[in-house]
Amino acid sequence: MSTILFLLNTSFLLGLLGLSIHRTHLMSILICIEVMMLIIYLMMAVLISSTNTPTIAILPILLLALSACEASSGLALLVATSRTHGTDHMKTLKLLKC
Repeated sequence: MSTILFLLNTSFLLGLLGLSIHRTHLMSILICIEVMMLIIYLMMAVLISSTNTPTIAILPILLLALSACEASSGLALLVATSRTHGTDHMKTLKLLKC
């Protein structure tokens, strides 16, 4: 069991590393965030299956639903920024511009 948790922790850290390195496109940022959310989902599923606690069994499903909402809002922001700015490069986006 500890090998599985080590691999999940390593892949979460790789997603975090990818988020810190690949900040040029909005799409790559969204993919790294989605990878991190899916790894958290897998960690929760492994934790629940190893401890056999039925009271918190709904938590991975709720996290997966929130992850789907996050993905849809992220893609909506991607479409909106690509329509207004013409690209999804993070250097062209001015967040403080009204």
